[in-house]
Amino acid sequence: MAQRSETSTGPGSHAKDTATAGMTALLTCAMAFSMMQLFLIGALGPRLVDELDVSPTELGLTTTVGFGAAALLSPIGGRVVDRLGPRRCLIALLAASALALALIGSAPGAWLLLVAVALGGLPQALANPATNKAILASVPQARRGAVTGMKQSGVQWGAFAAGLPLAALAGAAGWRWAVWTAAAAAVVAAIWAARTLPPDGPPKSAQGPTSWVPRGTIAWLAAFSLLLGCGIASVNTYLALYGTRKLGLGATAAGALVAVLGVAGIVGRVAWSKVAGRPGRARWLPGGLAAGAVAAALLLAASTHAGALAWVAAVAVGVFAVSANAVSMVLVMHHAKPGRAGQASALVSAGFFTGFAIGPPLFGVLADAGRFGTGWLLVAAEFLGAGVVAMVWAVRERREGAR
Repeated sequence: MAQRSETSTGPGSHAKDTATAGMTALLTCAMAFSMMQLFLIGALGPRLVDELDVSPTELGLTTTVGFGAAALLSPIGGRVVDRLGPRRCLIALLAASALALALIGSAPGAWLLLVAVALGGLPQALANPATNKAILASVPQARRGAVTGMKQSGVQWGAFAAGLPLAALAGAAGWRWAVWTAAAAAVVAAIWAARTLPPDGPPKSAQGPTSWVPRGTIAWLAAFSLLLGCGIASVNTYLALYGTRKLGLGATAAGALVAVLGVAGIVGRVAWSKVAGRPGRARWLPGGLAAGAVAAALLLAASTHAGALAWVAAVAVGVFAVSANAVSMVLVMHHAKPGRAGQASALVSAGFFTGFAIGPPLFGVLADAGRFGTGWLLVAAEFLGAGVVAMVWAVRERREGAR
């Protein structure tokens, strides 16, 4: 009997592990492409400013348009994912990403960049709801924290790809070829998703009235994500330009700053999401990570006088600020009502994207004036606000749990 049990459970367990690994890889890829267009605009910012005659303010406006569209579409996207299923929405996400990237590669000026990043709001709106829904449907609860952290790291893999290999390709073959290469890769990923993801069931009918306003824990996480997004978006958009304008780095080396941030974010998201999966610890993580993000922003401000600190700061932003977003997604899955994970994820994502829309224009005004140091202090204040929101929520959660 013991031998039969081993024989029957072993292969099945291995097959489940293989299936989980394949899905994790695909979800990670989808998250990478959901924001690839904005990471590329940030990493290639110095080239775009020079070749397309785009001002720093217009560069920030591309981020505002992209994330403004994502914020507006997210509540609708979450509802669509709950009704249509993750497979259909993930294929649509990757196809829209490919089209947005192709348009960027063809842009003659700022106006088509704005059109492309507005279209890019669709994959951003679908990304967290669709990937979270897929995890809840297919991944055992004990492994959801680790899988969530890994798939959230896909965003940072996108940052790494934009900041290093694609930036290097831009230096060798031109920035347009780098962007078109990314578009082709997104098409391949869409085909992969269509061939490997399990089919969705029939579209579901609406289940009760749709809530467009976050409530309870979801509201706290949305507010935290808004302030966090303000700071992260400013770093993503202007770090490379800061490297060339203030630190004297070449365009490729400045892009490497974004890649360093991306690698640190990958490690941080995977590690902190595993911790967030442990009961009793998750509620305190957002506040602690926000505190680390404040320190990272202060290091960036100090790097205006000691340039080497910018590299340390890039690592710290990835480990703390970027990782905090992954932890918030783990918390969403803990607190979402049954059948509403897509909508809950979308409402928190809408807060995050709203922050991404607000932060860069504020920073851009300071960047136009050459006041990058003041801009990094603004980022520190935004992270501090996120930390205050997170700690107030954690205290309330502990008091309610003690009742």
